[in-house]
Amino acid sequence: MSNKKRSRTVSRNTQETQIRIALTIDGKGSGQVKTGLPFLDHMLNSLAKHGLFDLTIKAKGDLDVDIHHTNEDVGIVLGQAFSKALGKKTGIRRFGFFSIPMDEALVRVSLDFSGRPSFSILKSKGVKFSRLENYSFHDASEFLRAFAQHAGINLTVEIVSGEDSHHIIEAMFKATAKALDMATQIDSRVKGIPSTKGAL
Repeated sequence: MSNKKRSRTVSRNTQETQIRIALTIDGKGSGQVKTGLPFLDHMLNSLAKHGLFDLTIKAKGDLDVDIHHTNEDVGIVLGQAFSKALGKKTGIRRFGFFSIPMDEALVRVSLDFSGRPSFSILKSKGVKFSRLENYSFHDASEFLRAFAQHAGINLTVEIVSGEDSHHIIEAMFKATAKALDMATQIDSRVKGIPSTKGAL
């Protein structure tokens, strides 16, 4: 499968946000992200870097009202870009999982390009969340929920340990990046669509 077939540009324009995302799955880890949310930009550049995706995001939203619309809508469009770039998902590994430690935090991500989206977070006892000025654990969770829904992914995030929200959120995005990389890779042993149903 050529890189061209695994690249997509997707736009979304509403009264609340204007977003354009260009994604190449078989990339080199180049990220050029401008959402108006510096912490989210950092997380998405990290997603590109560690997933080896080429990702360009330009977003403008009603940040004078709240960050919610921009945060969620970028997740929606990024999910759509992955879904469209993968097409019928012929030959992909489909499943991905990765564990990322970051200082005191440990996060595990498991995902399946099943076409039946769901999102869940499991938190171990003792996990604490510190305050971030402009982005929160809730914001990160809502971003990943929107992404999973529109990418058609069954996504589970397990927070094993952590006390610093920055570390926890960054580990969430890095683990998601590595799991996405694993799941979207072409496996030469896979013939056709990786499902006994013949469709995903």
